[in-house]
Amino acid sequence: VKPLLAEEPEGADRRGRPWKDGRTVLNGVLWILRTGAPWKDLPERYGAHQTVHRRFQKWLESGVLYSVLITLAR
Repeated sequence: VKPLLAEEPEGADRRGRPWKDGRTVLNGVLWILRTGAPWKDLPERYGAHQTVHRRFQKWLESGVLYSVLITLAR
């Protein structure tokens, strides 16, 4: 699954906070999907709920999440 999760956008200027680990974010997304809890109730161990939600939206739009779920199902 790791190759499917981009760690950092290409051309990043290295300013601001470092990107949260893709595996941690994915675990946060899976926690939300499994529990059905609102994003604001995401435990802190997965990172800020805004970050996890934003990455979830990007992965949905780009088809990454679909690829990850198919890979995990196999």
